Amino acid sequence: MRTTLKRKAKKVDVELLTRFDAAAWAEYEGVYENSWKPEEGDPALLRSFAEQEGAAGRIRLAIARHDGKAVAAQFWTVENGIAYIHKLSHLEEHKNLSAGTTLSAALFEHVMDTDKVDLIDFGTGNDPYKRDWMEVDRPRYRLDCLNPGQAQAWPALAKRIITRLARGGTES
Repeated sequence: MRTTLKRKAKKVDVELLTRFDAAAWAEYEGVYENSWKPEEGDPALLRSFAEQEGAAGRIRLAIARHDGKAVAAQFWTVENGIAYIHKLSHLEEHKNLSAGTTLSAALFEHVMDTDKVDLIDFGTGNDPYKRDWMEVDRPRYRLDCLNPGQAQAWPALAKRIITRLARGGTES
């Protein structure tokens, strides 16, 4: 990771904002829309959230540019000593620049040294890149309580039963 940063960090310019900026947000959206990430479910809701977090001073929005073009973007927030990583993306055609790694390093440095956070939360998911940055993997579990006496629970219960049968009846 350190070797990659030493070699590649100079290939992109990083802008890190602690306030909402409409032009930077448009670049963020452009990178996200053209990245490998699935389509954003509700871009207007996400933008509204970013605007509110920016007004409250909690947004950390970073854009990496190569030759003036946004090639990677990350959206974090900081609150109560915790940095939350919400969205990150990069353009696959510029993957060789390691712009996402450079952005992550800049954001980690900022939230640790400036914001003095106690924890950086990557959220859920087991994406391999997360292990490159984390010292501790904290598993998250979800508990669904379904009442078979309630008709609205039946579709979810049926799905679980079918899934279990398809796996050969094993619990997992």
